[in-house]
Amino acid sequence: MKHRLKPRPSPTVHAAFPGADASAAPLAPTLSARLSQQVLRTDASGMPLEWLDYREAVRLHCLGQVAYCFGTPLYSLRGGTNARSGLQTRVEVSSMLATRGRSFDPGSVRGDYVPPLNNETLFRRDAHLCMYCGNRFPHTELSRDHVRPLCRGGRDTWNNVVTACRRCNNAKASCTPEQAGMQLIAVPFTPTYAEYIYLKGRRVLADQMQYLLAHFPRQSPLHARIQQWRQ
Repeated sequence: MKHRLKPRPSPTVHAAFPGADASAAPLAPTLSARLSQQVLRTDASGMPLEWLDYREAVRLHCLGQVAYCFGTPLYSLRGGTNARSGLQTRVEVSSMLATRGRSFDPGSVRGDYVPPLNNETLFRRDAHLCMYCGNRFPHTELSRDHVRPLCRGGRDTWNNVVTACRRCNNAKASCTPEQAGMQLIAVPFTPTYAEYIYLKGRRVLADQMQYLLAHFPRQSPLHARIQQWRQ
């Protein structure tokens, strides 16, 4: 005689969201928007490592790999019923969690670590400002400019690229800023590992932002730029 398996119920979510930073979009009331909030993972010593989605966060909880949680509660997920206890599975997810052991953190192991360069994090590094005219533009109107052009021996590295609006990039063409009579409003820099994690975050919550800020170098240009985002 065949037994029919009872379908596993979809997890229900009860969410409580703290405020996001000023650069983030408002939280939508839909379930998908709630579950899209990322969780910051650290190692047991508190070093920031990566962003997790809710599935990865719940998996770590279920595998017993979470050493401790901190930050503000995000949501409570309820799954299937335990056949022995008769209790429904419930996992509480906070905005940050630490996993057991000391995970590989290239930012702390290697002093020469350089994060991968891409336009999304570059534009966030420069606060979506054109580094020549100083105006803020949407992502679609920005471009990557090589301060020292590639045709003049420049390299495609963090210290040689800035965010530029398409008009300024076209005006500069294949010249250096000096040759084009244009001046940079800020010097390009290579983000540290913690800074890169921040730049990779989507809708970074206030407590997550404060935690990452504590791991930034004291002289990091991002301190001032984040203040601009809040205004």
